[in-house]
Amino acid sequence: MKTTAFILTILAAVSCALAQNPEVQKLLSQVGIPSTSTQRGLMDNIGFASTPQQMDAVFAQSQTLSAEKNRSLDAQYSWDDQTAFTAALCPHDDYYYAGRLYALALSRIKAPRVIIFGVAHKARVFNAQNQLIFDAYPVWFGPYAPVKVSSLREAITRRLPPQDYLVDNNMQTVEHSVEAIVNFLQAYNRQVEIAAVLVPYLDWENLNRLSNDLALTLYQICKENKWTLGKDIAFVSSEDAVHYGDSGWGTTNYTPYGCDLTGYSKMVEDELQLIQSSLAGPVNPEKIRTFFYTCVEESNPRQYRRTWCGRFSIPFGLKTIAQLSQRLENRTLTGYFLDYGTSVSEASLDVEKLAPLGATAPNNFHHWVGYAAVGYR
Repeated sequence: MKTTAFILTILAAVSCALAQNPEVQKLLSQVGIPSTSTQRGLMDNIGFASTPQQMDAVFAQSQTLSAEKNRSLDAQYSWDDQTAFTAALCPHDDYYYAGRLYALALSRIKAPRVIIFGVAHKARVFNAQNQLIFDAYPVWFGPYAPVKVSSLREAITRRLPPQDYLVDNNMQTVEHSVEAIVNFLQAYNRQVEIAAVLVPYLDWENLNRLSNDLALTLYQICKENKWTLGKDIAFVSSEDAVHYGDSGWGTTNYTPYGCDLTGYSKMVEDELQLIQSSLAGPVNPEKIRTFFYTCVEESNPRQYRRTWCGRFSIPFGLKTIAQLSQRLENRTLTGYFLDYGTSVSEASLDVEKLAPLGATAPNNFHHWVGYAAVGYR
């Protein structure tokens, strides 16, 4: 007990120090709908919906744009309206660009409680690495009503080794990669409950350690509650695929094929090959490791090789869920490639009358983002 109290005291002191960090304060000042003591707010109220009217329009258009592809997938895999995913990879870019991919990834997430593995875009500011990041909010902002945080979050943190995680409301508040998905989940199910887990910088050793610990914890919780994967609990790994171009990316320009139609086409071809070879089909450690080291430098995982901002959330999420599936249901998790798009190729939503909803970045051959949608059963 004394050790636990000491650890919590240290963590509280660190959190307080971070709160005084000018970079953290600047980020908090940019939050679109600020958090309160009891509700996590909305970081980005331009890229994502913040009112029922906005979300209704986004949802209706995204459903329409994804309908043809969904019918094709139903026919290909003999799916129907009752088909439920255990997990999905879902983009988190502006609804204006990626709405169709959100619908493809999330329309088959039917469980009442969903764990979302988020990207920690500001991990450098918070010096976050080799630990999972939780929040302590009872509810999150949702466009229709507050979204309840599942008691699953506390069940997890009670069981995880203390060194595996931090609770940091500020880091969760300034991160947009989870809130984008929460809104869509609520559009599908007004009663959905969520638990947000940010995945910051990880090396492969710690990725293995943390995914093993979380998979064991979830196995125990699911066994005790007699939960079935996909029916009672589901998972979403938040991601955007390659960030390509020579404009607007600061010092992380990524242009292996040049910034024209030929370069764009070659990069999309590379993206499809990576998804099909590493993220689709039976999930196994070798494929997860291949994806990880395609995206990060082996000697320094903080350094990009390919600029996917899902470079940690995807492999961590898949490794956790694959282990859980094997332990709980004695089966291999299998990925189904749903589709891929980019901010150049996707049909933009009509948001003209939904201000401030819109686009937060340009879309051209000098600055574009890829979006992968993959479902797992």
